[in-house]
Amino acid sequence: MRITKQFTFDAAHWLPEVPPGHKCKRLHGHTYRIVLGVEGDLDPALGWVIDYGEISRACKPLLEELDHHCLNEIPGLENPTAEHLAVWVYERLKPGLPLLADVMVRETPSTSAVYRP
Repeated sequence: MRITKQFTFDAAHWLPEVPPGHKCKRLHGHTYRIVLGVEGDLDPALGWVIDYGEISRACKPLLEELDHHCLNEIPGLENPTAEHLAVWVYERLKPGLPLLADVMVRETPSTSAVYRP
């Protein structure tokens, strides 16, 4: 069984590696949406894979670190593309959320990156 839980946060960033003149080279912000995919066996007694509250508790400190910050200033996110952010989120959450299967980072309504190790 696979379930998902979504979270949002607001943050600023710029992409230091893009060519000069690229619009993303300038500081700008997004309302990011993170979608966590969790996979596991369905508990026959409880009827779920994991309590959604457990996912929220695991994600709360990470969201506090990201929300209303400049991503470039966070260690490991010096080049904060959606792809790098998806990997960074996965690596931070996986130890406390062992059933985590994938992370989607949505920068805008029409763009996203999905990390599935």
